[in-house]
Amino acid sequence: MKPKRYIVWSKRDLDLSDPWQRRWYLHQVLTHGRAEDVAALDREEVRRVLPELDLPPEVRALWERRLARDPANAEP
Repeated sequence: MKPKRYIVWSKRDLDLSDPWQRRWYLHQVLTHGRAEDVAALDREEVRRVLPELDLPPEVRALWERRLARDPANAEP
């Protein structure tokens, strides 16, 4: 994958099949991505890996609130 330069400026290519690179990319998108970049993420994947990501506290809080409001997270 050829990442957008404003998200990933230190590498030319990413191997998103590598779990470490994938988590790192998610971190980059959640902290530096634009609305369209964030919208392209798999929300369930974000929910799964969020506890593993070393995000700034304000970014983590925003995502925890956003995922808590997600209708897919509601009890049946």
